[in-house]
Amino acid sequence: QVQLQESGPGLVKPSQTLSLTCTVSGASSATGFYYWSWIRQPPGKGLEWMGLISYSGSTYYSPHLKSRTSIARDTSKNQVTLQLRSVTPEDTAVYYCAASPKLILGQTDKNLYDYWGQGTQVTVSS
Repeated sequence: QVQLQESGPGLVKPSQTLSLTCTVSGASSATGFYYWSWIRQPPGKGLEWMGLISYSGSTYYSPHLKSRTSIARDTSKNQVTLQLRSVTPEDTAVYYCAASPKLILGQTDKNLYDYWGQGTQVTVSS
């Protein structure tokens, strides 16, 4: 069974770079053709789609975050990474990774994803 686990520092200082890792366990030949998204939820707010990386390495980003976001993957480690630069307290959120067999941009409906991690809390504070 495929499982996604997000990890990274729980506390980041303003202006620094946030780096998170999504580790995929139980990957199959099918998931080798999936699209891997990062989604976040600030406290008291709704889910926000940040971007994704395809099975071929193509990346797509939310226009709102494109200038500060990088998503990459390490297939040898079954990991997908997120970097968010120049963070502010507004970047405080629970960060999730999710996987879909289809290219879906900007979507946060969990029903559209086959797999969804449990999330990791990131707080931006000095």
